[in-house]
Amino acid sequence: MLVDAVAFGGLEMPYRDKICDRQVGRNAELFARAVAALPTPEKRYAYLRILVSIIEQAHPEWSQVPVKKTHITALVLRLAGGALDGNEVEEVVRVRDEERGLSYE
Repeated sequence: MLVDAVAFGGLEMPYRDKICDRQVGRNAELFARAVAALPTPEKRYAYLRILVSIIEQAHPEWSQVPVKKTHITALVLRLAGGALDGNEVEEVVRVRDEERGLSYE
């Protein structure tokens, strides 16, 4: 297993693996893992909305892509280490887009 150490003010912080997406960042990756640890979809929902928002800001090029929902879901699953349900994440992306007047149907 690779170890990627990040120096911060002389303090080494080891991570088990390399960062999934540099545009989103390590904090979003740690946030995604914490969200995945929440016990129910109801408790995860608000935090998944925040995570999806972070990803949309980091990847504005995906906003016009027809498979935006698929791209964002795949990244969230990678950030969370596969510990989330893809359908749950897709539903959050769909609801956010419908609130803005976009439709997948």
